[in-house]
Amino acid sequence: MATSRDDFGIAIRSALLQRGAKQKFSLFVLILISIVIFAIDNTQVKPVKVLRSLINDSIYRVSAISSSPIRFTSATKNFFVKHVFIYEENEQLKSEIAELKKKKFDTSYLETENKQLQEIVELDQKLAFMTVGAKIMLDKNSPYLNSAIINKGSNSKIKLGMPVLSKGHLIGRIVEVNYMSSRILLLNDLNSKIPVVISPSGDQAILSGVGQLKPSLEYLPDNFYPKDNNLVYTSGKDGVLIPGISIGQALMEDDRIKVKLFTDPTQIFLVNVVLEQQTDLEAM
Repeated sequence: MATSRDDFGIAIRSALLQRGAKQKFSLFVLILISIVIFAIDNTQVKPVKVLRSLINDSIYRVSAISSSPIRFTSATKNFFVKHVFIYEENEQLKSEIAELKKKKFDTSYLETENKQLQEIVELDQKLAFMTVGAKIMLDKNSPYLNSAIINKGSNSKIKLGMPVLSKGHLIGRIVEVNYMSSRILLLNDLNSKIPVVISPSGDQAILSGVGQLKPSLEYLPDNFYPKDNNLVYTSGKDGVLIPGISIGQALMEDDRIKVKLFTDPTQIFLVNVVLEQQTDLEAM
């Protein structure tokens, strides 16, 4: 009896292991499981609802976790793209601001230069001299030597010895002429010596540069003492400088008689080179 039972079990297992029987069995099991799940899903039993809820939550969680890398990658890409765009835009704005500031500074400089040029032109019309305007290109300053290079030369009819004015007052004379540039020897240069006359007394003297801001007066009368109204002009006794050009005011300083120049030589930018006197004044 036992033997027959074992044989029956072996026969069953052999039948189930056959390929066709195995597929039919699998299909039968799946259909059975589907029917059970459908039946459970349609029941309103509370444990079943709880189980279904847990299953749905699990599925949603898994789906969310599965899609997170995609969303993270997209968000990261958008962040970096936006960051790079903002950085480039910021750099562009910085460049534009710097350009605007530069234009503002350039405009301010041009306005200043234009104002000075207008003053030069107006002064040229008021002066009793024929002049040519020029710009300072280079300063050559040392403790005792003071000169300046201008951007006009023989091409503008400039010659050696011609006086140079700034704001209508003498600041020096031409000592070197090139075709398109000239050098001015300023009044405070150690080598500068010009004859002057002091108003209102009419005393004659030599204005000598001493390498300082204020040149000194030499060869004055023994009893001369400067007063507030003592103004210094070119005398023209050297036969080179035109007489009557204003220079400065005489004063006593450090036990020497010096001249406070009407125009500070360290602040000159645009100048007038005197070419000749006006004809009507020469006739007088």
